[in-house]
Amino acid sequence: AAMGTFDGIIDTVSAVHAISPLIDLLKSHGKLIMVGAPDKPLKLPVYPLLMGRKLVAGSAIGGMKETQEMIDFAAKHNITAEIEVISMDYVNTAMKRLAKNDVRYRFVIDVGNTLAATKP
Repeated sequence: AAMGTFDGIIDTVSAVHAISPLIDLLKSHGKLIMVGAPDKPLKLPVYPLLMGRKLVAGSAIGGMKETQEMIDFAAKHNITAEIEVISMDYVNTAMKRLAKNDVRYRFVIDVGNTLAATKP
């Protein structure tokens, strides 16, 4: 249902994955920006890019100015991160869940509260 509805997608996945479904989500002239770094090359379907005048680009990192612009844009448009906050003692379980593909959001380790909870 979402095919052809996105102006842009930022792909943060650092593992080998199919990008064809992401390209299919883009509108004509849409952009897929790759910021993850898989350890093996991804398959790039050229025909959908040509027919939709779509663009695939990449960036290793933005500077301070670009980062601030992105944060400002996200705040203005109420774009938030979907994360799962975990404590440090849950990291081994989180790694097992990653191996099972049982993760919907990025894990964020709450180091500060974990350390505060262990202080005598």
